[in-house]
Amino acid sequence: MTGTPDVSVVVAVYNTMPYLTECLNSLVGQSIGLDRLEIVAVDDGSTDDSGRELDRFAELYPGTVKVIHQANSGGPAAPSNRALEVATGRYVYFIGSDDHLGEEALERMVAYADEHGSDVVVGRMVGTNGRYVHQALYKKNDPDVGLVGSALPWTLANTKLFRRELVERHKLRFPEHLPVGSDQPFTIEACVRARKISVVADYTCYYAVKRGDAGNITYRADHLARLRCTAEIMDFTAGLIEPGPERDAVFRRHFTWELAKLVQDDFPALDRALQREICAGVARLADAYFTDGIRDAMDVKRRVRICLARAGAIEELCEAITSEKANGAPPFVLGDGRAYARYPGFRDPRIGLPDRCFELVGEAVPGRLAKGTRLLASGWEQEDEGIAFTASVRVPVLGEVDGAVLRLVRGAMPSTADKAGARKLPAGTALPTAEGTFTAALADDGDATVLHARVPLSRRTARLGVRVYLDVAGSTYEIPVRGTGKPMPLARRWGAQGDPYRASALVNSKGRVVIDTAAMFPPKRSLASRLKASLVRGSKRK
Repeated sequence: MTGTPDVSVVVAVYNTMPYLTECLNSLVGQSIGLDRLEIVAVDDGSTDDSGRELDRFAELYPGTVKVIHQANSGGPAAPSNRALEVATGRYVYFIGSDDHLGEEALERMVAYADEHGSDVVVGRMVGTNGRYVHQALYKKNDPDVGLVGSALPWTLANTKLFRRELVERHKLRFPEHLPVGSDQPFTIEACVRARKISVVADYTCYYAVKRGDAGNITYRADHLARLRCTAEIMDFTAGLIEPGPERDAVFRRHFTWELAKLVQDDFPALDRALQREICAGVARLADAYFTDGIRDAMDVKRRVRICLARAGAIEELCEAITSEKANGAPPFVLGDGRAYARYPGFRDPRIGLPDRCFELVGEAVPGRLAKGTRLLASGWEQEDEGIAFTASVRVPVLGEVDGAVLRLVRGAMPSTADKAGARKLPAGTALPTAEGTFTAALADDGDATVLHARVPLSRRTARLGVRVYLDVAGSTYEIPVRGTGKPMPLARRWGAQGDPYRASALVNSKGRVVIDTAAMFPPKRSLASRLKASLVRGSKRK
């Protein structure tokens, strides 16, 4: 390498063999070329073969790979800071030593930064070996994104391209005393100071590896360490960003991820003293930063847990966690055009949380409704020449459910509803008047409503889906009734003696109840139509 390199890649290394080899190979094989590349690797006192592997690459690529050995510091911050002191590239890029890059990653990101005058470039990142990486930011290339109106706050790792002049002008460095999340203050300040932040989404730049030994530092930190680090990151961010939408956009991520993870499935098993410490820490941060905007933007499950922790309602918090894990989401309570999740603590005067903490605001309601809606019993009722399908369906709602009906609907649900198992109908959808009679009653356990329906069948050949229609918070939802494991009534003959029909109930491959009706003796086609059909089949075989 001669002259100033375009990019310096910083690699903080501690005991990452054999992943380190793939990481280094992905760097020296970059399409940007060795003459435009500088690799600064700092061995943070590794006790495996990582140090020797770094030295081997330094010998193979003496003009490109620089290696520094130092005593163990306990985290990636100190070696990253040490590397910044010797980096000389126009841009600096950080990579975890157990991860690797796509071949064209650096060339593409540097070119994008030069084209758009970007101070920060985020290249598309994916996870491997089951490692989760948030993908919302990578829908398309974007020359100019910000903390507001994009998914940037959900990608605060330092695995980005930074203009080194920006880094040095603002003396950006990593806090070395933070065992977890030490890259967040660096990244957040860089994004706040940057003139322009860009996204390269049309190429996978970065492969984040979840190690088989779960050795990534994020997976090893304890509850109090994560709480202390999150608190320091949030307090630091509050000093950078004034109250308002930009700060809320960043803190929404911390309440939804870092803090909510402290009160997830393992929380009830912690000792009570530790539970109190966690709740006190969450309460301090919520008192300072949990605005109405953040509260309303969160999903109801995590919002309720944050609110219960803030209130110090440990028993209710533990019950909310264990009950949802065992039984699924709680029922909805409907009233005054709103819907609330009936978690422990809802309208409990001892706790005093407002209903808004439990309200479904922009929620993924279809999935919750689908999981809790299921067939309890079904049958046929015949009267003279007519027949009706009867069903008792458990629906996970309470309160004002008088408008709930059951319909037999021709045609399949759209494939877009397959994942959730139900769907919200578009505003203004016109539905025919529901045929039949419907009554709603409280389930025996008090946790749901049972809809009793009697729907007459029409004399036609059709396959009809059994679906509940329910109004929740001003929107109508269509919910296929699940019947897996439930006995179906035997097929029944009905209709006029000379023109009988057959009705049968079954559960399809998706676990949904379906009614089939058909004439038992359909009229035979004419000889001419049968000959025509035969000729068509013959021509197709040719």
